[in-house]
Amino acid sequence: MALMIPPVKLKWLEHLNSSWITEDSESIATREGVSVLYSKLLANKEAVLLPQQVLCLKGPQLPDFERESLSSDEQEHYLDALLSSQLALAKMVCSDSPFAAALRKRVLVLQRIFYALSNKYHDKGKVKQQQHSPENNSGSADLHSVSERPRSSTDALIEMGVPIDVVSSLPPLSLANESKIPPMGLDCLAQVTTFLKGVTMQNSGADILGRRLASELLLGLASQRGSLRYLLEWIEMALAASAVVSAMEESKGLQNQEGLIGYECFMNILMQMRRSLGSSSDRSQWREPTRTSDGLCSLYEAALCLFEEVCRMASDYSRTCVSPDSMQTGEAPVVSETCEVYVWGSNSSHQLVEGTQEKILQPKLAASFADAQTIEAGQYCTFVISSDGSVRACGKGSYGRLGLGDSNNQSTLKKLTFEPHRAIKKVSSSKGSDGHTLAFTTEGEVFSWGDGDYGKLGHGNSSTQKYPKLIQGPLQGKVVVCVSAGYRHSAAVSEDGELYTWGEGDFGRLGHGDSNSRNIPTLVKDISNVGEVSCGSSHTIALSKDGRTVWSFGGGDNGKLGHGDTNRVYKPKVVEALQGMFIRKVCAGSQSSLALTSTGQVYAWGCGACLGCGSSEATALRPKLIEELATTRVVDISIGDSHCLALSHDNEVYAWGNNSMGQCGQGNSTGPITKPKKVVGLDGVAIQQISAGTSHSLAWTALPRDRQVVAWHRPYCVDLEESTFSHLRSFLERYCDGINSEDPPLPFPSSREHHNFLKLSQARPLRNLLFRLMDSSVPDEIQEAVIETLSVGATMLLPPLRERMELLHSLLPQGPDRWESLSKGQRMQLDIILTSLQDHTHVASLLGYSSPADGRRYFVLARVSQPPRTPHTAPQQDTPTHTWLRSS
Repeated sequence: MALMIPPVKLKWLEHLNSSWITEDSESIATREGVSVLYSKLLANKEAVLLPQQVLCLKGPQLPDFERESLSSDEQEHYLDALLSSQLALAKMVCSDSPFAAALRKRVLVLQRIFYALSNKYHDKGKVKQQQHSPENNSGSADLHSVSERPRSSTDALIEMGVPIDVVSSLPPLSLANESKIPPMGLDCLAQVTTFLKGVTMQNSGADILGRRLASELLLGLASQRGSLRYLLEWIEMALAASAVVSAMEESKGLQNQEGLIGYECFMNILMQMRRSLGSSSDRSQWREPTRTSDGLCSLYEAALCLFEEVCRMASDYSRTCVSPDSMQTGEAPVVSETCEVYVWGSNSSHQLVEGTQEKILQPKLAASFADAQTIEAGQYCTFVISSDGSVRACGKGSYGRLGLGDSNNQSTLKKLTFEPHRAIKKVSSSKGSDGHTLAFTTEGEVFSWGDGDYGKLGHGNSSTQKYPKLIQGPLQGKVVVCVSAGYRHSAAVSEDGELYTWGEGDFGRLGHGDSNSRNIPTLVKDISNVGEVSCGSSHTIALSKDGRTVWSFGGGDNGKLGHGDTNRVYKPKVVEALQGMFIRKVCAGSQSSLALTSTGQVYAWGCGACLGCGSSEATALRPKLIEELATTRVVDISIGDSHCLALSHDNEVYAWGNNSMGQCGQGNSTGPITKPKKVVGLDGVAIQQISAGTSHSLAWTALPRDRQVVAWHRPYCVDLEESTFSHLRSFLERYCDGINSEDPPLPFPSSREHHNFLKLSQARPLRNLLFRLMDSSVPDEIQEAVIETLSVGATMLLPPLRERMELLHSLLPQGPDRWESLSKGQRMQLDIILTSLQDHTHVASLLGYSSPADGRRYFVLARVSQPPRTPHTAPQQDTPTHTWLRSS
């Protein structure tokens, strides 16, 4: 009888390929033959046995007793969960039968033989010519060197599967994440781009149609790559080509089809760029090139339109670049006026507001949530916070969990009333049990409502509270910065790093050293300097302010505390496996926990599909890296009852875990999803926030207020790389030339057009964004590149004279104490403005005096090579050098 075999880790050794090829593969037809070859795998350590997973006989999470009947959808959900549990148990038993064990051995051996044959003969055929070259007389192939050989751009295109003729049909920003493109693919893109640039040139030998097609493909590639430098390169190309056409028209006195691009092609790309950043501005407000009768437009006009679009995108983004100092003073970033919200999963209680109660299997745009700033998905209910701090709710209303004064289900969003009136900053609603909700205000006060069992509302009793009620007692006078509603308990963190817990105390989930319940917030005395807390079904996870320490306590079943065992813990205990990391966020679910590191990696522990390791029956007693997300930079995570969401740096949403209600957004309700998968249907949508409820999910485009949007990259308008600023610097230098000439440089038809283009370059959005970048935490070499760019383009970055005085008034310190409050970028901007105003003709003109006799204005170009001096100090040796540019 075959023995049970545990899971194995496979690692084929290249030098053993030849011996496997000579094996008698027919011997695997017998169990004895399979056992011999499988023993060889183990002896060679090509198959390493892994520890046998603990048999999990725990059934699905079922609802607690409720005094009202479940809806038909909810009954179906729990019935499906029971059947799925039985099916999983049957599969587990069958997979451990002697026949299944023998079959797994046979498959492993066949897999090893196939690998050996494939490497020896299939790869050999591909590199046969190289093996027989004069340089390789050994006759033996170095497979590693073969795999690293240079390949042509055609090979790379075939490998990438991105033919040039379908660039326009790709999803937005398909080529934006260069870390996911193999080196050969990047080399291919570089070669193709260089080739297309050459084709656009007048002397390339290509006909007019070929040059037009090349310019369209270049623009398509630039928009797919999503970087500022590629768009600037295209604008330069378009202006250069337009200049050649202008020169030809002047010399020949005729017009032809040169210097044109397809109008629809250009506008489609422009609209795709806007949609990919979540913009829904009225198209009538856009600048559009003039369309000819045959459906074309000039490259010159297209370049100006594209540059204006980049400036507009920079304007939207610059509002989110908030320096840490301003965040500490309570200044909230300005948010976008519009917000796109996508919903999916269970809608059994109208928690997604859609008319039908059918589950939604993939993201659907929900107009009802359009003005959302923050959203909380709870237990069959949803809360929406608007930018003014008002809260609306929908979904299941039992036990008053919606805070609307009754226990009725709410099919549309309805506004909550807070007495006294307060602006709400964040809401946390439980994912299980009988439903209760917490919220804290912009001033740090805490309200609670819903089911009051175990004292989890914190009002000193166990009464149900159907309207939001302010929590008094120990939290009075405290400024709360984080709240979390668990299944039967609650927690809050104060600004000074204190952790308070209350509610059901069983399993030690309150962290007070016992199992007693508390009906008012009680200080957890054993830890301090806490920054964040998350409550699960019967456990609690806390994170220190500096992100260096994670504590957990409560029920340890299934290893969800992360301490390497399943013991209960009654006081906060450090999760040793996370020591040495910087943790950004922690989440506690039903039977699992998550942690997000500052480098964008996700760790999971506990049991079930939420571990993301490929099995729904696995158990991890300590935090384990989710390998499927290892190469993805994650910026946010959210956990529901038994499914998880992750948001990547590239605005992609990943989901895994229970999918019985379609909450993983895969277009189906089969599952569970045991490894993180990208949520379908969100390509090109600039998702900024996520929330996972008990069995539904939401993702939306409003910029978050509790974390600064990462400033390293923003599609089309920011790339914090030295090459980007070097290119921008040369861009500014090139188009500053000729500013004082009566004949504008080609392709500008007039001085006015030339100056309008320069005015576009000095538009406030670009100027503000560059100066704000000075306040970002970036490496020294990038900051130096920013400074050099600003110094070269200082003239262009200056606003008009009247606006300059207004800006000067807003920036000048009102006394010595105000000077320290200015950021580095503001000081640099102030220094450049003060330097420009040293020219008395500017001031005279501004004050209404006559202009200089020759009718010319003077601009000053300040070379800022060191930190600016304060305005009230006398000029020293470090006075910036001034270059005077004269223009009409």
